[in-house]
Amino acid sequence: MNAVLEKPRGPVTEVSIESVLLDADLFVKYSSPEKAFDLLRDSIERSPRSLALREKLRDICIKQKNLTEAARQCLALVTLYIAREEFDVAYDRLQEAKLLDPRISVAPGLEAIRRARRPEFAVTRDRSPQNVRTDTTFAGNLGFVSIFDAVQVVENAKMTGMMVLKSDMHLANVSFNDGKIVDAECNGRNGSNAFKEIVEIASGTFEFKVSETEFPVVINISSNTNFMLDVLTELDNERAEKEGLR
Repeated sequence: MNAVLEKPRGPVTEVSIESVLLDADLFVKYSSPEKAFDLLRDSIERSPRSLALREKLRDICIKQKNLTEAARQCLALVTLYIAREEFDVAYDRLQEAKLLDPRISVAPGLEAIRRARRPEFAVTRDRSPQNVRTDTTFAGNLGFVSIFDAVQVVENAKMTGMMVLKSDMHLANVSFNDGKIVDAECNGRNGSNAFKEIVEIASGTFEFKVSETEFPVVINISSNTNFMLDVLTELDNERAEKEGLR
């Protein structure tokens, strides 16, 4: 079995991937998880787009409490699942990465899912100069800083306040208590339905200003990340239903 640790020339084939997975299981079974880790990591270097290899390494790392590496594999899997348009699994792996390592920023993954799900938004991001007020706590151009990045900054700082978003087609705001989303308004809609519109805003500006008093809780959630993932999932389902009716 030691022979499987020798580096073969070229990428790992479909047949050899099955062999690697089997040997990895045997290493774990016989109390050599470090050998399974080395084998899988070496194989992934030669076949970085193999879902099976990365899922196996993720699973072993979780069982061995190597949570940092497990989270890293989750993020790599997010990219691979997005490429296959398997957005539900991509959401799951992104959420899992955050649970495994709270230091991870899920904003890039959320933005990647949104762009893949709605390609038209990827090409209409307006990065031209915008007039942004300087008397606010936190402000920026949505062409450079996505709504997901902006939410994460507020969350990490545990700020209470309101974020106002402006674009040619939208006037919206999101309220936060101690960094957690508690309400949203957009073009006359409020709550979760409003936030579904807000996550689609890809141009314009945002301004966040702190508040000394908390806001009424209209959106009752336990996690901003889970809430945003759920919103993106709902948008996916709505789009699929519309396409199915055509």
